[in-house]
Amino acid sequence: MQTIKHYLEHYGLTDLFTPTVIESMKIERRAGGSRLFSQGDEADTLYLLVEGKLKISMLTPEGKRLIIAFKTPFDMVGDVEYVQKCPFINTVEAVTDLVLLRIPHAVLETEMANNMAFLQFLLETITHKFVTKAQAMNFNLLYAVDVRVASYLLAMTPDKPMLDSPSLVDMADLIGTSYRHLNRVLQQFEQAGWIKRNNGKIDLLERESLLELAGHNIYE
Repeated sequence: MQTIKHYLEHYGLTDLFTPTVIESMKIERRAGGSRLFSQGDEADTLYLLVEGKLKISMLTPEGKRLIIAFKTPFDMVGDVEYVQKCPFINTVEAVTDLVLLRIPHAVLETEMANNMAFLQFLLETITHKFVTKAQAMNFNLLYAVDVRVASYLLAMTPDKPMLDSPSLVDMADLIGTSYRHLNRVLQQFEQAGWIKRNNGKIDLLERESLLELAGHNIYE
C-alpha cells in the first residue's frame, strides 16, 4: 500500500506543498461506481487524483446530465471551487477504484494563498479544464451519436471488457441523445458483432472496431 510521500514523489509534487500542507493530507479510496460528490455539494476539500479513473458530468438547465470529461492521474478535483469559494460545479463519479489525496481548503488558504508556484500550478490546471469543457460541448454538437456511444463504452471500461448494468436513460442523457436513438445505435453495434447485451450488461466483443469508429476517444 502506497504512502502519501510515494504519490507526491511519483508526480513531482513534493516541493509544491509546504510540510504543514503535506501533514494535513489524507488518503481516500473510493470504489468504482461510487460518487465522489454531486453538483451543488459544499466544497471544502481539494482532491488530488493519484490512481484510477473518474467521470465528470454537469447538469444542464433542462435537467439533463452531460459528460464533461474522464480523468486519469495526475489531476486535481475541486480546484475551481477552491479558487471561487463556491459549491462543486460538476458531479464526479468513480469509473474504476480510486485513490485520492484530500487537502482541506482551510489549510491551503493558510499555507498556500501567497505561494506563487502553487498559484501558477492552479492557473495552468484550471485553464486546461475550461478548454476541456468547451471541447466537450463542441463534441456533443459535432460528433455523430454512434461515435459518442463508442467513445462512452470505451471510456467506461478501461480495465474490463464489460459495462455492468448501465442505465440507458442515464447514458443517453450523458452523451446528449435520446433513449430511442441510443438503443438503435446499440442494436447496430450488436448486429455488427461489436457488443453483446446480456441481462442488462454490455460486453465489448470488438474493442478495436469501437476504437476505429471513435477515432480518438472524445471523452478522454
